[in-house]
Amino acid sequence: MNNKKAVRYNRWGYIFLIPFTIAFLLFQLVPLVSTIYNSFFEHYMSGLKEIGPNFVGFANYAALLKGGDIFKYFLNTMIMWIMGFIPQIIVSLLLAAWFSDPSLKLKFKPFWEAVIYLPNLIMAAAFAMLFATLFSEMGPINTMLVNMHILKKGYDFLAHTASTRWLVAFMNFLMWFGNTTILLLAGMLGIDTSLYEAAEVDGATPTQIFFKVTLPILKPILIYVMITSLIGGLQMFDVPQILTNGVGGPNRTTMTLIMFLSNHLYSKNYGLGGALSVYLFIITGILSLIIYKFNYRAD
Repeated sequence: MNNKKAVRYNRWGYIFLIPFTIAFLLFQLVPLVSTIYNSFFEHYMSGLKEIGPNFVGFANYAALLKGGDIFKYFLNTMIMWIMGFIPQIIVSLLLAAWFSDPSLKLKFKPFWEAVIYLPNLIMAAAFAMLFATLFSEMGPINTMLVNMHILKKGYDFLAHTASTRWLVAFMNFLMWFGNTTILLLAGMLGIDTSLYEAAEVDGATPTQIFFKVTLPILKPILIYVMITSLIGGLQMFDVPQILTNGVGGPNRTTMTLIMFLSNHLYSKNYGLGGALSVYLFIITGILSLIIYKFNYRAD
């Protein structure tokens, strides 16, 4: 009798999974299979004439590797992600440790937590348009620097590789450090306080407690943050797209993989676009696995 009740009760779990399963099949699995399928075909527009679809095997994959552009754009993407992620994780760890420390007795803590999360709610396109205006050659930042006699004339931030990459990285940092802080804070608040008390009794300093107690316990959350941030970095598109008007300037040094993919889809070259999507899927899987294995390696 009890087994029958358990079976009836378990049915509700499967019933509630039905909407997710349907959505996954329609909006994720079917497009994934369709993308892989289309990657083996020649299919593009030549003027008003549609070429294909003609089966070409792995020719699209070979064509992407032959030019070398995919490696350049992958390097651009990783450089800008790393430039934004390193300060993001450092600042987020410091803020989370600050907010979770009961000895500081911070006032209005929920308010400050909400404030640092607010940039995450702003659309990336709005962020990019704001920074494009602020850092334009005749924009407020240059005007202020000239008036303070730091610069003799306006500096064209978007005409130089280093400054453009730093702007992209800084915007990504501003948009995501609040989300990362909340995740790390939740992990720190879940740590048993008796562990900290035991470490203090043993004479550990606050720095030793942070590195020997807090960070090891936070490892699963840190791995989650790194992998999700990596996936977001590989999908970097809207900020550099709007900031550089879609050209990835200067000299395509801020062109990302997704911008490269968007160009193929915009030109309706579906075969190359599908092959590039598969490469992105493979790269994301390999890098995520490396991060996971590296963090869980034997001490």
